[in-house]
Amino acid sequence: MAREGAQPADSGSMAASLAPGAIRPPLGGGRGWIENRPPRSWWPRLDVAELWASRDVAYFLALRNVKIRYKQTVFGVAWAVLQPLSAVAIFTILFGRLAEVPSEGLPYPVFVFAGLVVWLYFAGAATAASESLAQHRELVTKVYFPRLLAPLAAVLPGLIDLGVSLVAVGAFMAAYGVVPPAALVLLPIWLLATVLFAFGLGVWLSALNVKYRDVRNALAFLLQLWFFATPVVYVSSLLAGKWSFILAVNPMAGLLEGFRWSLLGTPAPGAAAFVSLGVGALLIVSGVAYFARVERFFADLV
Repeated sequence: MAREGAQPADSGSMAASLAPGAIRPPLGGGRGWIENRPPRSWWPRLDVAELWASRDVAYFLALRNVKIRYKQTVFGVAWAVLQPLSAVAIFTILFGRLAEVPSEGLPYPVFVFAGLVVWLYFAGAATAASESLAQHRELVTKVYFPRLLAPLAAVLPGLIDLGVSLVAVGAFMAAYGVVPPAALVLLPIWLLATVLFAFGLGVWLSALNVKYRDVRNALAFLLQLWFFATPVVYVSSLLAGKWSFILAVNPMAGLLEGFRWSLLGTPAPGAAAFVSLGVGALLIVSGVAYFARVERFFADLV
């Protein structure tokens, strides 16, 4: 956009002195001035073509996150197995043996392990996405790129841990003699839904975190409550009546039911599970809409 009275200057020298949201000259010697924010709009704007053209940004941000994630670690990706395995051991003693919580006729360690790997990916990816804009503050304030790519790149590195964990779940199933059902072919759909749900929540929180920095602390507390409100260590059939309806509003509840059905052969998801998926879809759409609405202010606030 043009700015009256502005004097062009060397783009390389100006880049270091730009203030958040400042107006900068175009690279490549073009005419006019470019604002370091999306164009003004009264309605949330999502430019899919622009996102696709800038996909390399998401790739390099995700690659950077992967390098940071495993830099100077002793066990590396082995943590993807050690963390859920230690939790499985504790939950098996507390809930499987002492409380004798049912597990749909499956060995309790297999039942819990399958749910934990999905939950740990979701919680980790949503947390990383919530901090993606603040983490890349220098990039957000000095360079324009579709900001939606930051939370998108943040949910991708966790897929490495998820893949390693799923291999461990497969080994557990083989050890306990659990044969996957024919619905295994639908497993990628549930995994994709997990990624999208984490992205939807992360988009909401990343936009809020730009303005309210206590989102990080609130999210840690929220995820603790959310874990016990999700049938990770227990079966959803334990809740009946009005509690089943409340459980259905939890998008991760229906997703876990579908995931275990495809992987372990538990009962097929019922109507409540589709309510959960509908709530999850609403979370994604509303998150992207809100993000697009406030995106132009990120460079000023971050």
